[in-house]
Amino acid sequence: MIPRFWLPIVLLTLAMQGVTAQEAENEQATTNQGRLSGNLQLNGNFFMRDSLIGAYDIPQYDRQLFGADSWLNLNYQNWGFDMGLRFDMFNNSNLLNPTGTFTGIGIGRWYVSKKIHKLGITGGYIYDIIGSGIIFRAYEERPLAIDQALYGMKVSYDLTDNWKVKGFTGRQKQQFSTYNSVIRGAAVDGFIGIDSSRVTLAPGFGAVARTLDDGSMNNLVATLNTYRKVDVIEMFPDTLNGEGPSYNTYAFSFYNTLTAGPFVWYMEAAGKTKDVIYDPFGQRTTASGDTVVGRYINKAGSVIYTSLSYAKKGLGLTVEGKRTENFDFRTRPQEEGVRGLMHYIPPMTRVNTYRLLARYAANTQFVGEQAFQVDASYALNRKLTLSANFSNITNLDGDKLYRELFTEVYYKYKRKWTLTTGVQLQDYNLEVYFGKPEAAPAKTITPYFDFMYKFNPKTSIRFESQYMSMSEDHGIKSDYGSWVFGLVEFTLAPHWAITVSDMYNIDPGKESPVDFQTGEKQEIHYPRFDVFYTHKANRFSLSYVKQVEGVVCSGGICRLEPAFSGVKMSVNSTF
Repeated sequence: MIPRFWLPIVLLTLAMQGVTAQEAENEQATTNQGRLSGNLQLNGNFFMRDSLIGAYDIPQYDRQLFGADSWLNLNYQNWGFDMGLRFDMFNNSNLLNPTGTFTGIGIGRWYVSKKIHKLGITGGYIYDIIGSGIIFRAYEERPLAIDQALYGMKVSYDLTDNWKVKGFTGRQKQQFSTYNSVIRGAAVDGFIGIDSSRVTLAPGFGAVARTLDDGSMNNLVATLNTYRKVDVIEMFPDTLNGEGPSYNTYAFSFYNTLTAGPFVWYMEAAGKTKDVIYDPFGQRTTASGDTVVGRYINKAGSVIYTSLSYAKKGLGLTVEGKRTENFDFRTRPQEEGVRGLMHYIPPMTRVNTYRLLARYAANTQFVGEQAFQVDASYALNRKLTLSANFSNITNLDGDKLYRELFTEVYYKYKRKWTLTTGVQLQDYNLEVYFGKPEAAPAKTITPYFDFMYKFNPKTSIRFESQYMSMSEDHGIKSDYGSWVFGLVEFTLAPHWAITVSDMYNIDPGKESPVDFQTGEKQEIHYPRFDVFYTHKANRFSLSYVKQVEGVVCSGGICRLEPAFSGVKMSVNSTF
């Protein structure tokens, strides 16, 4: 029997040997040669303890001192086959758990895919999506240590040139193993073009089901048995007749994209049957009478999401709306944070890239939120573009969670220099997004500018600056208080780029470190120095970093990152 670890290697080797034999027998083998491609990503962290900023008390700072993450991906195509293999390595890594350590080495992904006329077959670790991902999305997001591949089989069939059906089943990946719950799903996607018009429709329907394994169910029941009987009856009203958590949960969605000239309208409505999910802000009373924050609930869920866009003659306008209620869909209810997620709900905030503007990001609230966003841009001419964005998020009771107003002016003078400037206003619920009980909201005003000057086509310098003014709570600034950030970047294309930056806590707040001798909040610098070197398809970087605690997000999925102090290095290559 072939060990599971070697199975993908054996499959790829046999496939390549078979292809080689066929090529040797074929006089026209030169027209059927395979194509091998791949990429490497290697990250290394050297940890330097700094108790002042909170970079301590985890294994990497205390004793390990070094951690690394690496992914080597290979893809081979020939004779209608598409095959891939990825080698993953984690050494003393804090990527999966920022306050812990993980070491593991092995095959992180393999797959084999083949198209046989109208039938498509894929086996192995599969990345796929239904609609916008509300009921199912298997994907990878390395900065957040998300790798939610489906380990199983997928088949698809082209009903016509415009209609396709697909189905899949398997288990979700968990590092170098899988969760035990079984997942299956199907979707139908189509395209309808109306003759003699510019109107098109792209409708679709999908359904996904999850069956809990016995181990996860037994663990869940054991946890619910610690609840008061009245709370259990509230979750399962027919408890006396044997009602309890369901092994099977079903989710379904209908979606459509309507295109009419310059307008594009996307709509998706999704529902989920009753499921036990974790409410991080729900309260329950223990048998001893204590109040505990965080509890399981058993409810059906729903999501309604829509987006309307218009683009014509320099004007771009997008309006989005979303309502989410009890729609946390995981491979097992016990998982929290980014772990075990089977789906993806589109965020309702702008993706900010500047350091201070991106400090407070709003992650999707699966238990309940309602939100809308408006984004607009207008190019007055080739030199000047104006942009604005407004987003607003509340819970289902209308209590404010997040609000942002963003403005930007972009000006380009010939090919010599560009200026980007604007201001951001935020109102951010620290209690919900940072998990800090009774913390006052962070209300910020952040002006910024970014100026780049080109000395010649290969040499340029860029200056970036932001100032964040923080609101006060009972005479003291909220969170870490007010900040100022500055950056200088020098680029010598095509090889070198050097950046120097500093994030300075100019007016400390409630969470800022205290000087134990004076008892006063400390004004701390968080410097960073980066060197980047690029040669053809290879990119190397070396950085010295001091980083404050904050939220790291990608596409509305976020996690709280502790402070970091040390040296980072990376290697990225494609071939």
